[in-house]
Amino acid sequence: MKSLLITLFANLLLVNIIFAQSIDQSFFNQADAFFKKNVKNGLVDYANLKNDAGLKSLIKAVENADLGNADQATKKAFYINAYNLQVINAATQLYPLNSVQSVGGFFDRKKVTVANKSLTLNNLEKQYLLKPYNDARLHFVLVCGALGCPPITTFAYQPSQLDQQLDQQTKLAVNNPKFIRVNGNTAELSQIFNWYAADFGGNKTNILKFINKYRTQDIPQSSKVKYYDYDWTLNDTAASSAAVSGTDEEAANAGRYIVSSTIPKGGIELKVFNNLYTQRTGSKEALVDRSTFFTTSVSFLYGLNNRFNVGFATRYRRVLNDQLPSSPFSVFGSNADSNSRQGFTAFGPQIRYAPVEKWTNFSIQSSFVFPIGEDLAGSATQPYIDWNGATWWTQFFNDFSIGNNFSLFTEVDLLWEDIGNSGDGHVNRFSTPATLIFSYSPNAKTVLYALGGFSPFWQSEFDYFTQAGIGAKYQFTPNVELELLITDFSNKFLNETGGQAATYNIGFRYNL
Repeated sequence: MKSLLITLFANLLLVNIIFAQSIDQSFFNQADAFFKKNVKNGLVDYANLKNDAGLKSLIKAVENADLGNADQATKKAFYINAYNLQVINAATQLYPLNSVQSVGGFFDRKKVTVANKSLTLNNLEKQYLLKPYNDARLHFVLVCGALGCPPITTFAYQPSQLDQQLDQQTKLAVNNPKFIRVNGNTAELSQIFNWYAADFGGNKTNILKFINKYRTQDIPQSSKVKYYDYDWTLNDTAASSAAVSGTDEEAANAGRYIVSSTIPKGGIELKVFNNLYTQRTGSKEALVDRSTFFTTSVSFLYGLNNRFNVGFATRYRRVLNDQLPSSPFSVFGSNADSNSRQGFTAFGPQIRYAPVEKWTNFSIQSSFVFPIGEDLAGSATQPYIDWNGATWWTQFFNDFSIGNNFSLFTEVDLLWEDIGNSGDGHVNRFSTPATLIFSYSPNAKTVLYALGGFSPFWQSEFDYFTQAGIGAKYQFTPNVELELLITDFSNKFLNETGGQAATYNIGFRYNL
């Protein structure tokens, strides 16, 4: 057994030696030729790189690189080129896409191989470049696949010229009026100076000192400093002329969270959506009763791979039936009578799947939740709070951009409720809800939208509901999002009796 292990170890060592490639000038020459061929005016020709043998050869060289005998200048130049090549390669594999930010975990979860080490792009940037070299000029040569970055060069970074090249690119960036926007006594800086403030000295005075070291015209220390929104539009040669021009409003869709995409391998998504539904009923002459439901729906997903996610769904509910005048928020009171009820009511598995690899914004999500508790449908002594049977909910999502600032989201569902319940009052209801959301993104963090929905219930006596509303989402970071929504709700019963109903919603999403 011992000799077998020794033999296996020796074979693995031999394989590593055979495939390891010492980094010499030939790598930098090959990279230089690649950038000259595929970069134009600071943009990358992603469309022609899908099956490019040159890119594949370079990525293989990056993956198998042996830096054991390399000096510091060679290592530093290698890692800069490796970062830019791996970003291009990752974006090319997903192309066409509007932005790398629309791919969850592009920088902090998806792994790449560099010099036989499995890393995220963030690890490569911070642990192998920023930390060991403590060189703020690196921020102007590492290109993250976005128009907000300093433009990618048509050449590779060379060990023998590296210091000169770093100075050159830093000077080009800080003297570019689109990158640093000076207007009177105000200097609008790239978010790079905000996100990595410590690398530039940690405060306004030191940041401006760094910038002025490379600028032809100093920015006065008395200037007011602001940071404009980062443009995450893909740095693609196919980008529209509007997107390339560089204003705040351009391609605002690029940074928005794509609702219908799957979670990348190893990633997680946690959604908490709170819905307050309230209706007033009675007769057309007088509305005297109010019924209010508050539902917290929790969805958790984990990326088994880039196209298949698994997790769970659960919901908590509170219900209150009372008489007018009353407030919808009375449901949160400490009511302890036969007209109120609360508790966790359902739990079960959930999956999300992207059936077509190239359709990155189309997915199918399905959950099957089982009832928690007894007599959820209610009785003479307690109100309805949920179904006594299971619920199977399958949703078909599609989400795509319209130009630079607008997008359209569509959802069609198959919803089967109260499955398996054969007791008194069983329903076994089947419906096919459809939702349409038209969105406007004034910037990369904010989404304003209008929603419309219709759901027919396919049962012996046809029924339906409709809703229309307005909402907004705000991304505090690429990983944290807040959503607000108000809708006007109606159904057959409310229409016939003159009743009124509405929903008030607040949601949170955390993506890692």
